Amino acid sequence: MIKKPFFGWGRPKLKYPVIQKHETDLIELALGEKVIVLFGKPCSDIDEGFLKVGNRVKTGQRLSLRDADDEYFISPATGTVTEISEHIGYLGVNQTSISIKTEKDEQWDDEFRNSGGTVSSETAVKFLGRLPGCSSFASFVKAAPTLDTIVIKGIDEDLLITTNQFIINSRTEALKEGIGYLRRITDAKRIILVVPPALVNKAEETGTEVKVVDPVYPQGLPEMVMKKLLDRTVPEGKTCEQMGVGFISSEAVASLADAFGQGRIPVHKIFALINKQGLCVNIKARIGTPVKDVLGFLDIHTYAGDRLVLGGPMRGKSIYSEDTPVSEDTDAIMIQDKERVILYSDTPCLNCGECVRACPANLPVNMLVRVLENGLYEEAAQEYDLLSCIECGLCAYVCVARIPVYQFIMLGKYEFEKLKSAEELNA
Repeated sequence: MIKKPFFGWGRPKLKYPVIQKHETDLIELALGEKVIVLFGKPCSDIDEGFLKVGNRVKTGQRLSLRDADDEYFISPATGTVTEISEHIGYLGVNQTSISIKTEKDEQWDDEFRNSGGTVSSETAVKFLGRLPGCSSFASFVKAAPTLDTIVIKGIDEDLLITTNQFIINSRTEALKEGIGYLRRITDAKRIILVVPPALVNKAEETGTEVKVVDPVYPQGLPEMVMKKLLDRTVPEGKTCEQMGVGFISSEAVASLADAFGQGRIPVHKIFALINKQGLCVNIKARIGTPVKDVLGFLDIHTYAGDRLVLGGPMRGKSIYSEDTPVSEDTDAIMIQDKERVILYSDTPCLNCGECVRACPANLPVNMLVRVLENGLYEEAAQEYDLLSCIECGLCAYVCVARIPVYQFIMLGKYEFEKLKSAEELNA
């Protein structure tokens, strides 16, 4: 048993933004000249000639890179494939980037509509596996063990973002319809909508069970919701899904209503744009829209030293190119002015204990970061609770020495999984 030198008290009181009842403003971007789709398979896995440069695609068309492949993506626009190339994503993940030159004369693919629009798990897996707000909806539907409880997120996981609250506030009827479809697609016995106190009345209009979450970060994270509202602690190394509880965004559920109601696979994403002053506006854009098109539409300029982040200030990931596209899971694009960027340092840990006091999982972060810095990933998992981290980022936020603790932990989890996979292959 680990002997923790500190306990989790004195955490910073960071408040989630709470949307007001009258806030329904949404800036909609026109379709640009190009969209880019990132697919989770490397280029080397593409069947030669199956999808190639020069192919013409339709909006909503179901496409894959290999014959008889269960994994697919949806074309977000009508146009011609102009480039298929390797893309190295977060933590070195090898993906395929598919660029499509768009056409103004948009044509919709009719395969989903002609399937009869049957509301079933089979239809959802075949056509709706990558919903706006949930890029892994197919896995969600096919989860093993079967999900007995589904939690619909009415509050976003990171700070400054209000996408899920916006859906509840402005698309209540679509959310209500989507919940009905969700009941028919899954075998969940219980569906819960989790919202901040200000949106309880709106949430109750959906007719589903509503629970209130304290709008203090990181109470919106799944592990915290499990503990605080469902009285279930997620064991080390396990996921909420493995415990029979699935989490899904309000946007994804509302998208089900769009899909089955209109007979068209949703191809738009709603996300927050957080400018250099920290002000947030909600944007609706075509999935695949490059970040530079979003910035250009809003007349936002970036300069050397500025930082672009996909996500919020606590859990977001920096990107190195403005060609990076909006994806189904893009909840925010944040721009940080170079003067406001807090740089990490190589100062050694001061052992002040701030990270341990801030950690909601009560991890020995000061010891954990030491072994991670030295590449001791198995020791970090086996001796210092690496896999119990809920990835809130509070440790890095409070670190006096400016050590990138959160990034060390994310890298540690990734490397540990690689080691474990290698051991299983050689067993």
